[in-house]
Amino acid sequence: MPRRTATMLASTLILIALLCAGVFIPVPYSEMSPGPTVNTLGDHGGEPVLQISGRKTYATSGHLNMTTVRVTSADYRMNLVEAVYGWLAHDNKVVPHETLYPDGKTEEQSTQENAEEFSQSQESAKVAALKELDVPVKSWVIVSTVVKGSPAEGKLHAGDVIKAVDGTAVKEPADVAKLVTKRKPGQDVRFTIVPAKEQTAAEKEKRTPTKTQNITITTTTSDDAGEKRAIVGISAGTDHTFPFTIDIKLADVGGPSAGLMFALGIYDKLTPGSLTGGKFVAGTGTIDDEGKVGPIGGIEMKTVGARAKGAQYFLTPADNCEAAAKDTPEGLTLIKVNTIEDALGALKDVRSGDTADLPKCGK
Repeated sequence: MPRRTATMLASTLILIALLCAGVFIPVPYSEMSPGPTVNTLGDHGGEPVLQISGRKTYATSGHLNMTTVRVTSADYRMNLVEAVYGWLAHDNKVVPHETLYPDGKTEEQSTQENAEEFSQSQESAKVAALKELDVPVKSWVIVSTVVKGSPAEGKLHAGDVIKAVDGTAVKEPADVAKLVTKRKPGQDVRFTIVPAKEQTAAEKEKRTPTKTQNITITTTTSDDAGEKRAIVGISAGTDHTFPFTIDIKLADVGGPSAGLMFALGIYDKLTPGSLTGGKFVAGTGTIDDEGKVGPIGGIEMKTVGARAKGAQYFLTPADNCEAAAKDTPEGLTLIKVNTIEDALGALKDVRSGDTADLPKCGK
């Protein structure tokens, strides 16, 4: 065989071997890509995303789209060829697997966590919107979760209303941990609660529980990376009573990042006129009960997805602005927001057409 032919044959075989290796060798990476974007003012799956009853609503127009990111599952093992393609593709982003699934988190655990965060974001969106409208909302501190095998297991349950700890009234979820950690590990702490199972239907509806119980729990020592302290093994949260019904109908979505857009959609439907003036506005951002907007992951994917659907403006959490501004899709204006008030102010400029002074990312 001629030497040149042999060299070419050897090179071809090596290339084939490398390609095969690239296909079969898994790498510790996952992929993010633009996901669906849904207008919170419109319909999805044949029914309105926001359904409000017991309060007058108003017709509106335009778009206030929440945005999402698709990610590969926890069980998916990316190969080298896919990773290289993802790195080169403009609309995809390859990240270390542990970024999306830290500490070996399973697909089931991730789905459950995302569902809980999504549910909480809906509640906070409702509270933030109604507070902005000066509509009173009642709030209660409750047991959100109980850690399996902890001292609280079997004594406290999710949904229990926490009225006091060691006789001190509880007003915020953070109060619970502060009061428990005043004890030393091994000491008893007394919870005054209204058990979820004993709340009547009327109490659950109006959130006016009266039948309290005192539950004594012996604390144990924390085992996380922080300073050693007394714990009982629960996380506290907030439950709310709204003066009318607000339902958010959106399946197959998880995580907290739609909070801002839900809050704006609720506000728009409860006020005359259109927040956007008929413009196509998309956005993202977590929101808390006070209307503060927080950062999210995958901002680059969300701006790409929003622009592909026709968005002209994108409400961007201030902490995400730097990353989003590095590669802004052509024709999309990034608006920096820290609070729901910032977003409402920016939308006023958008609908009036006076956008010269918009707080833009990158300015």
